Amino acid sequence: MIIGMGVLIQTVLSEGFTCPVRDVLWGHIYFTPELAALADSVPFKRLHRILQLGPVYYVYPGATHTRASHSMGVYHLGRRLLQNLVERGMADGSVSQTLISREGAMSFLCACLLHDLGHFPYTHSLKELSLRSHESLTGAIILADPVKTLVGRCGADPALTAAIIDKELSGGSGNTELLFYRKLLSGCFDPDKLDYLNRDARYCGVPYGVQDVDFILSRLIPCPERGIDIDSRLIPNVEAILFAKYLMYRTVYWHRQVRAATSMIKKALLGGLESKVIAAEELYSLDDQGLFALLREKTGSPLAEAVWKGNFYSVAAEIPFIEADHACLRDISQRSRYEEQLAEEFRRAGIPLNIGGLIIDVPEQISFETGLFVLDEQCGFAESSSAFKTEILDSFVNTLYTIRIFVNSDFCEKIETMRELSDILKGKKLWLRS
Repeated sequence: MIIGMGVLIQTVLSEGFTCPVRDVLWGHIYFTPELAALADSVPFKRLHRILQLGPVYYVYPGATHTRASHSMGVYHLGRRLLQNLVERGMADGSVSQTLISREGAMSFLCACLLHDLGHFPYTHSLKELSLRSHESLTGAIILADPVKTLVGRCGADPALTAAIIDKELSGGSGNTELLFYRKLLSGCFDPDKLDYLNRDARYCGVPYGVQDVDFILSRLIPCPERGIDIDSRLIPNVEAILFAKYLMYRTVYWHRQVRAATSMIKKALLGGLESKVIAAEELYSLDDQGLFALLREKTGSPLAEAVWKGNFYSVAAEIPFIEADHACLRDISQRSRYEEQLAEEFRRAGIPLNIGGLIIDVPEQISFETGLFVLDEQCGFAESSSAFKTEILDSFVNTLYTIRIFVNSDFCEKIETMRELSDILKGKKLWLRS
């Protein structure tokens, strides 16, 4: 049944939300009994056993929050976002003809709650490996029981819920409504980003991620085609969220010790997958402890064991990533070949680096989303009065992209004193050899 926005705000988004959960960041988060049952399901409970930031707690000890608490926060902000968009649309008449279905609204709330359901440990850092995306895995879990039945009991459509998250799916509702919800869940001011920046900053004890969520949600303008628009009063908030994301990547997400741990796990998994002692399907249902148990059992990898104990490789060299010179390093299988070449250079110099004793780390590609339309300036954000032009955002990315050579810490000090090998690492471009 399709209902108008005025009825929607009074019924779907307000009535029946009687089950509170206390959250460190947002206070009480209210669920309906059916949504609470969904959050109490076995597939969702797995997220309580996956740290949101993986090994970051070795650098920032407070970063022990989970994907479950983050997912509940995204649900909470998604509900507030939809409430505010409805109220704003009713108040100024900007979407007076827009209709949202009761089923669609509940599907969006379920998608917010379940958007990370397919995550397994280190998912974001393993995109180079031949693994299914977490969005695809999430969609598959939603379309299978018990989640499918529980989503249906919430008054949502499981097919639409899955399709909001997994863009490879067509969904079970009209395309206009599906595209609207997809844009709400993925963009500059999406509830995912608003939660993780604030939550990660809080638990890491850093000030960079904090955003003025109340003001942001109160100023967003609903648009059926683009999801949300803004006026120029929100330009400083867009700038704040872009710079916060940059600072969080630079100081937290891509801290050198975090990159070391991530590259070591990636190397251990790559070896297990290439040798076929690990099948990709074995990873998809794991939690943090399960991942390390699998690596310990199937590979006996000293890399994984070192990460488990917090013994990370050290940085032997840092090199700015230059696309013209280093594009080939994006291919992880080629990177392994170059790692062996560098390790051989060290062995010739009397440093007995074994297989896996040296890792070339290239961060995964990221973007700074600015696809917003500024209504009162009648232009996209990149052409607006913001100081954050395209070239500035490009410089953010360029600054973040750093190639790091990690080596077994036992040999790092000796490597640093070897001028010849230091030259090889910093300027000889060994990876360009045929």
